[in-house]
Amino acid sequence: MDLLLLLLGFICMIVGIFGSFLPVLPGLTSCWVGLLLLYMTKAVENNYWVLGITLVITIIITVLDYVIPAKGTKKFGGSSYGIWGTNIGLIVGILAPIPFGVIIGPFVGAFVGEIIYDSKNHKRALKAATGSLLGFLASSFINFMFCIIFLGIFLSVTWEYRNFLF
Repeated sequence: MDLLLLLLGFICMIVGIFGSFLPVLPGLTSCWVGLLLLYMTKAVENNYWVLGITLVITIIITVLDYVIPAKGTKKFGGSSYGIWGTNIGLIVGILAPIPFGVIIGPFVGAFVGEIIYDSKNHKRALKAATGSLLGFLASSFINFMFCIIFLGIFLSVTWEYRNFLF
């Protein structure tokens, strides 16, 4: 049973790393579930501090995944229309069956939102859309970094308890 939990936990880690860039897959949440599965084995001693701290980090970053692209839009001079366009574009981009929809969606959404707000200022709309794109890329990078950190914790604990797991 321990080997099954270990294998499922490792699979969750790999899915989480891919999910940090592909929003159709769960990112950091999947990595946290992988840690949880590792700590559910009988061989590994429970460490509620590690699980609790990583859960709080997971919740914060998951919330930030939806906030950062909108903040990027605002930082680059976008209006509330651009922020709403970013959020709507993100949802459409996730649901639309187009390649790179999750990147294209917020960009186009912010651009369209800004064009609706001020149809004469295309330069400002493009700048706000660029802010949305940079916000998404920053969010993905943060997600990826923490997935790698969680994988490091997973591998470290697995190595520490290798005699009991295998």
